[in-house]
Amino acid sequence: MSRRVTGITLDGLDDLPSKCRHCVFWELAPHIREQAEQFGQTALEKEAWVSGVLLEWGSCGRVLSVDGVAAGYAFYAPPSAVPGAATFPTGPVSADAILLTALRVTADFEHGGLGRVLVQSVAKDLTRRGVTAIEAFGDLQETGNGCVIPAGFLQQVGFKTVRRHPQWPRLRLELRNAISWKEDVEAALERLLGSVSVHTAEPTFGRA
Repeated sequence: MSRRVTGITLDGLDDLPSKCRHCVFWELAPHIREQAEQFGQTALEKEAWVSGVLLEWGSCGRVLSVDGVAAGYAFYAPPSAVPGAATFPTGPVSADAILLTALRVTADFEHGGLGRVLVQSVAKDLTRRGVTAIEAFGDLQETGNGCVIPAGFLQQVGFKTVRRHPQWPRLRLELRNAISWKEDVEAALERLLGSVSVHTAEPTFGRA
């Protein structure tokens, strides 16, 4: 079984699960999102968002493939690029952190440690780029809407609660405390899954 983690690119968006491909929960402010959903333009808006972040900031996501099939994905970006985050009562995200917006493993590949692999890949990318922390809004009640990462999972992979809430806590992962991911992430992936190929080349888009 071949597994590979690659950076999100415009060409690869259509390989994502349909629900993710058309979801703009984080990428648009609520009133604009409603208009996009009404007129069936969410896929175009998703593409525009990814394109803009790639050009202005750099890589903003990871896709984990198993035998060429997208088995999981993660999206992340500076808080200023995530209008949907403004609706959460536990915001704003700390000024020194990058916001992890979405992380999901598809149903066919759950319970195999792939979620942790995605977190490690994101941590490696951001540590290399000088980021010191990742924050995320968690779903403590695990409502299953798929747009917000379950808080329990975030805690399992090392995130700590920095602002409590009965449903939407904000959690944080200090990357300086996860330096081993930077130094030996490939070995960690080998221990978790056996043979894993991690592709770290950046998309062919410029960065500001």
